[in-house]
Amino acid sequence: MDTSGTHRPVGVLEAPLTLAASPPRPLGLASTTAFWWNLGISLLLPVAAVYVVLPNRPLWVSLLAIVVGAVIGGTLLGLAAAPGAREGVPAMVLLRGLLGRRVSYVPTVANLAQCVGWATFEIVVIAEAASRILGTPEWPWVLGAGALATTMALRPLGVVRLLARYAVWVALVAVVYLFVQVLAQPLPARPQAGQAASFWTAVDVVIALPVSWAPLAADYTRHVRTARTAGVGAGLGYGAATIVFFTLGVLALVAYDAGGLDVIDALLAVPLGALALLVLVVIELDEAFANVYSTAVSSQNIAARLDRRVMAVGVGTLATLLALSFDIVAYEPFLFLIGSIFVPLVGVLVVAYYVLPRGGWDVSGTAPARPLLLLAWAAGFVAYQLTLPTFFAGPGAGWTAWWSERQGDLGIEAANGWSASLVSLGVAAVLTVVVGLPAVARDRRRGTPV
Repeated sequence: MDTSGTHRPVGVLEAPLTLAASPPRPLGLASTTAFWWNLGISLLLPVAAVYVVLPNRPLWVSLLAIVVGAVIGGTLLGLAAAPGAREGVPAMVLLRGLLGRRVSYVPTVANLAQCVGWATFEIVVIAEAASRILGTPEWPWVLGAGALATTMALRPLGVVRLLARYAVWVALVAVVYLFVQVLAQPLPARPQAGQAASFWTAVDVVIALPVSWAPLAADYTRHVRTARTAGVGAGLGYGAATIVFFTLGVLALVAYDAGGLDVIDALLAVPLGALALLVLVVIELDEAFANVYSTAVSSQNIAARLDRRVMAVGVGTLATLLALSFDIVAYEPFLFLIGSIFVPLVGVLVVAYYVLPRGGWDVSGTAPARPLLLLAWAAGFVAYQLTLPTFFAGPGAGWTAWWSERQGDLGIEAANGWSASLVSLGVAAVLTVVVGLPAVARDRRRGTPV
């Protein structure tokens, strides 16, 4: 693959259709930050706030967990985003420099499954929220959201500019209004409605949202002018949105005493809350679009000449059909399982890119394989599951039971209260140094780029 191809003509500011052309770089700090802020505007964050609220603990402890998790998650996202601007390639192609071309197919396949799943989940969230707000059936919203997300994925840079110019301000107005209304209610010092088991498990939930975008970050930051701008914009934009939306969810739950633990009902209790939520539902489309687009771009790591538009239409159609027919609640644990795969991968990438000595980051079609780094990644995944096994019910319950038994074998308490993300990142980072330094030395002796 030639990643250094001819630049597109001046004035044509859209993502290239294949990997054969260099990406345009029209995005500065303001548009990059605004784009990642908009990606962070998601109803999934306030909905997940119930897992951040620490029952019978001071409210400020839950809010502190949000800030700590957002800082850690935003920093990791920024560190994963910056190489995309420096190397000028999509996220899965970037992993060629880490694992080699053919070994990079392993995370690529996992990312394809993740992106399709999250695109489906986002369409379902949009449709369900809209139907509850307006009292209509869900299926027309599924079809509409799927069609719009797919259309947006055909012209991604145009969408980024549109979001940065208009959507960010509309969303800000809706968020400020909801905060004013929620803060006007009496807030209990020690909330009762919450499911967080410990401070660090609450932090873990918050970390998971920014880190879930790390395997996709370079798909967008390859269009940013500098690596510093890409890292700061992604980390600051998504980190700030994470703090704002998790905090909104926590405050809504405790202010309206949502005993049923449904933050949507809590926000609908706000005067004109339905209108503000409808605005956020519309803006939620950018997350569905991003997952559709990233699925198409990720597939180009395997098939470099594949036209991303063709793939985007296929992925958007598939996600829409799944949203119409699939039990997304049953699929949700699988999505979190995929997330636990990418948390340690981020640790391996960050250490290898910023800490290990290197020359050029080889993203060519001849990038040498480094299978030993798979061990660091796999060890991080094992550490994650031993800390917090992914919970499956029904047919998948055996997965949870097996890892729970291994916890018992090693004397790890099921309710250990640790952050699975941080444990996983730590294990992956340390082993990356241990196995990565010999790999770098070997490649240098062979005269290959490292």
